[in-house]
Amino acid sequence: MTERESRLWNALKDVEDPELPVSLVDLGLIVSLRADGPRAHVEVTFTSMGCPATDMIMDDIRERLLQEPDVEAVTIEVVWEPIWTRDRLTEEGKMALREIGISV
Repeated sequence: MTERESRLWNALKDVEDPELPVSLVDLGLIVSLRADGPRAHVEVTFTSMGCPATDMIMDDIRERLLQEPDVEAVTIEVVWEPIWTRDRLTEEGKMALREIGISV
């Protein structure tokens, strides 16, 4: 991972799930992130296909990455492989969920 990609991953930690005070990164919803020139490409998954917050989450990802000085465009691809499971949660994500009473 490049320094720039690492910075963009950290930027995405600012984007929280609209229903939970936990970042998308810590929830394991960001599958991959690639920086290519002025473009950032993100692969994102969701906990279910019928997630009502899909558009809001993708808008939040795009908005946050476009705040970075070297990002002029963001493409977001929804992927269903790998399937989201609790195993995708980071330790920070697990701790945050436990703090709000969600068992993981």
